[in-house]
Amino acid sequence: MKKIYLLCFVLFLSLTQVFGQLKTDIIIVGGGASGTMAAIQASRLGVKSIVLEETVWLGGMLTSAGVSAIDGNHKMPSGLWGEFREKLYSHYGGAAAVETGWVSNTLFEPSIGNKILQEMVGQESNIQVMFETTWANPVKTANGWKIEARGKKGKIIHIEAKVLIDATELGDVMANLKVPYYLGMDSKSLTKESFALNEGNDIIQDLTYVITLKDFGQGADKTIKKPKNYDPSEFAGCCDVSDPATHLKNNNDCYKMLTYGGLPNNKFMINWPKKGNDIYLNIIEKSNSERTKALEEAKQMTLRFVYYIQHELGFKHLGIAYDEYPTKDGFPMIPYHRESRRLKAKSLFALQHIMTPFETDEAYYKTGIAVGDYTIDHHHYKYGNAPEIDFVKIRVPSYNVPMGSLIPAEFEGLIVSEKSIGVSNIVNGATRLQPVVLGIGQASGALAAVAVKQNKQPSEVSIRDVQAALLDHKAYIMPYIDVPATDPQFKELQKIGATGLLRGTGIPYKWANQTWFYPEREVSQYELMQGLRLYYPALQTNWDASGEALDLESMSAMLKYVKKDVSVEALAQILAKENLVFTDHKSKLNRRTVAVILDKVLNLFGQEIDYAGHLKNKQF
Repeated sequence: MKKIYLLCFVLFLSLTQVFGQLKTDIIIVGGGASGTMAAIQASRLGVKSIVLEETVWLGGMLTSAGVSAIDGNHKMPSGLWGEFREKLYSHYGGAAAVETGWVSNTLFEPSIGNKILQEMVGQESNIQVMFETTWANPVKTANGWKIEARGKKGKIIHIEAKVLIDATELGDVMANLKVPYYLGMDSKSLTKESFALNEGNDIIQDLTYVITLKDFGQGADKTIKKPKNYDPSEFAGCCDVSDPATHLKNNNDCYKMLTYGGLPNNKFMINWPKKGNDIYLNIIEKSNSERTKALEEAKQMTLRFVYYIQHELGFKHLGIAYDEYPTKDGFPMIPYHRESRRLKAKSLFALQHIMTPFETDEAYYKTGIAVGDYTIDHHHYKYGNAPEIDFVKIRVPSYNVPMGSLIPAEFEGLIVSEKSIGVSNIVNGATRLQPVVLGIGQASGALAAVAVKQNKQPSEVSIRDVQAALLDHKAYIMPYIDVPATDPQFKELQKIGATGLLRGTGIPYKWANQTWFYPEREVSQYELMQGLRLYYPALQTNWDASGEALDLESMSAMLKYVKKDVSVEALAQILAKENLVFTDHKSKLNRRTVAVILDKVLNLFGQEIDYAGHLKNKQF
C-alpha cells in the first residue's frame, strides 16, 4: 500500500512539473514589433499580460528578422515608436549617429534593438514574457480564453485570460481559430480599388532572409565557402540604385547598394530587393516543419548573394557578423515576412480610404489608432507570374489605420495585430512597415486594456475611449506632420481632426508622404460651417457663413447656430487658459485657436461613433 501511495505521489510531482496554470488579463501570442508594444501599453494602463515568444528576443522584424532600418514615420514619432527611437538616440549618441544608411533616418544593430526593448519591458511590472515558448490549443471559455504554453523543456502551462491578441508574424492564431481572413492579391469586387485586379489570386510579396555583415577592415578576407548552386548571373544588375518610384534610368553603384542598409559600428543590413536576396516563398499555410524546411532555400539565396558581394564585387572584407544573433549560422532567428494572412475585419481599410479619406462612404479617418507615411511598396521581383501593378507609383498621402481593422467581423474576444490586420493587399504595402506595426501594437494593447478594465468585449469598446488612451500616451491618431506630440495643443488638434470639423491636407511626397494641419492658418466662416454640417444637419440650408476669416465675434455668433451661447469674453478666457491670449476681439483666429474653442465648447469628440466613423446617435 505504501509503495502504491509513493508511486502516486511521485507521479503527481512529475505531472505538476509538466502542467501548470497561470491567470492574467491578456494573452499576447508573439513578442514581435506589435506584441511587445501591446504589452507595454497595456501595462501602462494598469493591465497585466503574458507574452508568448518563440525566440529569445523581443522585436520581431525589427530585431529577430534583422530589419533594423526603420521605414517611415521619421517626422511622426508616435507614442512608443518615438520612445524607442529616443532610446536608440541615447545609446548611440544622437540622431546623426543612427543616420548610417540611405534607406532610413534610423538604423541600428538588431542586438541593440532587442536590448532596448527588453529594458523597456523590464521596467513594467505588469508584463511576463515567456521566451522559447510555443503555443497550442487556444480555446474560448465563459470568462475569456485558455491557451497552452509549451516551453523548450517540454513543460506545459495552461494560461487563462480575458482577451487574446494575435501578434504572430503570419496570423497563425486567427487561422487556428478558423477566423475568416484573406490571402494574396484582392479582386476589385472585394476592395473596390481601381488598381486592384479583376480576379484575385493567392500571390503574396517576396520575403527576405536578411543577414548582417560586418566590415573587418581592408586586407581581411571573410569570403564564405562557395554556396551550392551558385550562379553569378542570378545577381547581375544588383547594383542598380535608381529610385523605383521615379522614371529614372539605371544607376549602377555597388558601394551605394551596400550602404543602403549601413548600420552603426561598420555593419550592413543585407535586405536588397533588386536582383538581391528577396525570394518568393508562400509558406503561410504550411506547417511549422514545412516552413522551416522551405526557409532553408531563403537562407541559401542570401548566402549566394553574400558570396556574390564578396567574390564578384570584391568586398571580401565584409563578412557575416556571427556575434549579432544568438544563432550558430549567423542568420537572424526569423525571416522578414512582408505579407501575412489579412483579417476579415469590422473595417476593410482599402486604397480609396487613403487616397480620398473624406470622400468615401466610410469615414475611417475618424476612427484612427495608428499612423503611417510610407508609400505603397510591394516586392514582387522574384515571382515571374505576378500581375504587373506598379505599386510604388500609386501616390498617396499619409494616413491613419482604423480601429475596426484590428477586430474580427464576427468573432469575439480576439484582437489581431502585426501585418494581419484588416487591410487590402495593396494597402498592406504601406501598413506593413515597422513604425506602423509598432503603432498597431500599441493600439492593440490600449484596446485590450480598455476592454479588460470595462469588462467588455473588444468589439464593444468605445473607439473614442481607445483614442483618448492613446493620446494620453502621446500616440498619434491623426497623421499630422506639423503637430508633434510636444505641441501644447497636441490633443485638441488631434481630436478635432478625428471629428472632421477641421480637415488636414494630404500630400503625396517622395517616400515620406504628408498630411498637414496648418495650425497657424486662418479659418474662414465657411470652412467652419462645412465642418459643423457633419454634426448639425439643420445647417445644410444655412448660408450665413462667408469666406471671411473668423474672429472671436463671428465665432461667438456661429456657435449660436448650434445653440451654444458663448460670449466673446468667455471664448477669450478659454484661449487664455491655453496661453493663447487675444486682447482684440477682431483679431483673426487660426486653426489652432478654433480647434481649442470647438473642443472645449462642443466636445464633439465625446460623441460615440461606429466602425465606419458615423455617429451612433443619429438624433444628435
